[in-house]
Amino acid sequence: MSDVFIYGTLRHVPLLETVLGRGGEPLELIPATLCDFSVHEVLGQSFPLIQGVPGATATGVLARGLTKTDLARLQFYEFAFGNDLRHVTVQPEHGQEIRAMVFMPAQVDLPADRQWSLERWVEKWGPVSQRAAVEVMDHFGKLNGDEIVRRFPGIRIRAAAWVAAQSRAGDPDHDLSRDVVVHAHHRRYSNFFAAEEMDLQYRRYDGHLSPVLNRGAQMLGPAVVVLPYDPVRDTVLLVEQFRTPVFMGGDPAPWVWEPVSGMIDPGEAPEMAARRETVEEAGLDLMRLEQVAGVYSSTGASSEFVHMFVGLGDFETRLQGGGLAEEGEDIRVEIVSYADLMQGVDQGRYRDMPLVTCALWLARHRDRLREAA
Repeated sequence: MSDVFIYGTLRHVPLLETVLGRGGEPLELIPATLCDFSVHEVLGQSFPLIQGVPGATATGVLARGLTKTDLARLQFYEFAFGNDLRHVTVQPEHGQEIRAMVFMPAQVDLPADRQWSLERWVEKWGPVSQRAAVEVMDHFGKLNGDEIVRRFPGIRIRAAAWVAAQSRAGDPDHDLSRDVVVHAHHRRYSNFFAAEEMDLQYRRYDGHLSPVLNRGAQMLGPAVVVLPYDPVRDTVLLVEQFRTPVFMGGDPAPWVWEPVSGMIDPGEAPEMAARRETVEEAGLDLMRLEQVAGVYSSTGASSEFVHMFVGLGDFETRLQGGGLAEEGEDIRVEIVSYADLMQGVDQGRYRDMPLVTCALWLARHRDRLREAA
């Protein structure tokens, strides 16, 4: 049996139970402190940093009597955050000092911010982190720690997408607790994107449950699409880039004209992502965003939810753009007139559905936007 001092995110009991696979089983958690250490937020990250600070005190809990399997599951999870086990002396709330283990970061030169607060973290990151832990721990015993580290950015994106989906309005005509029955859930592929399968039944319109069906889906994070529009010059900005799925599908023309687009980072608002992507890909600071729609891109095949915008800007102020080299992007930018855009839509020259959708929205609202400009 092992005792582990927990100072960070795993103090959130639902997350700890997910990592340990101990839902419903009792855990012995005792309030405790670790002297000469302090816990801080890390700039731009969702995890805390513990550092040696003479005279400081790190508060936490002591998880007592953990099994070898418990410890192996903790190590598997903590490895994704670059943490290793060390032995320390901790002070329980009641009783004598005892020796325990604690997960410490291998990298200590991270940019530390204010004192870390469990309450603040739970409010901002708790649901996303718990959902991410579900997928991480599903790979326990199947993947090694290095493989989880490589997959973790995609896992967090999918977790944030799941939490965002949970916040959308429910269906008043269906009760998921009785109208959908899941018999098995398999994660067949997990990397930056993921593919999952379920064996399930759903309530048919005749009131009976369907036969057990095997269905798969590509699991994607939320995305933004922005069609930049200069209402004074009546022009739009398009980007062209090589699209691997189009090529893999056998299309002989895998370079595709599109609006600006990109993934929404966990904790980032769609509007923030829209402005960031427009700067990265088009070199343009937008003056205003007009919301087009929030839609699923392909309900029969993908979980992707797309936030679409028309972004108003002054194209004379545009800088280089072209995407981020570290993300493998190589983007060409072209400014076309509104008339040429709509002619291209009518002639089927544009093959990207978000581009066509945003163009048709612009056709309805163009006069209003030009008058306001």
